[in-house]
Amino acid sequence: MKLSYFPDTDSLYIDLSEKPSAESKEISEGVVLDYDAEGNLVGIDIDNASRKVQMKELILNRMPGELHTFAA
Repeated sequence: MKLSYFPDTDSLYIDLSEKPSAESKEISEGVVLDYDAEGNLVGIDIDNASRKVQMKELILNRMPGELHTFAA
C-alpha cells in the first residue's frame, strides 16, 4: 500500500494494489474508488484531502511488512 499526497492539487491517492485501474466510481463528492478489470478495489483518490483527512499524523498499528518513508 502506498499513500501519495499532491500539494498542488491537494489530493491524496492511496494505492492498494499494483494492478492498473480499469474503472472508477465517485462515491461522494471528491472521493473516487478505482477498480481493476476484475472489480477489485485498487485505489482511493481524495480531492481536497487537507479538509477531509487528518494528515498530520499517520499511525500504523500491527501492519505486516516493511515501512518505507520518503520526504518531499
